Amino acid sequence: MASVVFFILLFSEQPPIKVIAQKKTWREALRFCRQNHVDLFYIYSKDIQDWVEYATKNVTTDVWIGLRHTCALGFWYWVSGKTICYQNWAPGNGTGVEDCNGVERTGALVAKSKKWVSLPQTQELNFICITF
Repeated sequence: MASVVFFILLFSEQPPIKVIAQKKTWREALRFCRQNHVDLFYIYSKDIQDWVEYATKNVTTDVWIGLRHTCALGFWYWVSGKTICYQNWAPGNGTGVEDCNGVERTGALVAKSKKWVSLPQTQELNFICITF
């Protein structure tokens, strides 16, 4: 019984995050998070989405998260290696064919709606790091 309780407690904790108020491209944000924290934030469940909505309720700008699109294979993935099982795309984003001409597409969390959007990785945004 004790091991079952431990298992539930282990997975009920929310990941520690930090919103970094420095505008960077997606690649720069990824490098910053990996050098100074753990990684760009990834959202793998509705519980984590609810947590990030609460934790970023006062954020007024869109922020990078660890989503990336591969044009070669035609799908989105988390740079952490986690599979995308849960999705929270804004309408018209992430579920259709991406523009693979020019700049690679990456994912951001919209400040107001907390939905995910597809943006060129060269755009400069604030970002969220996991800080384990």
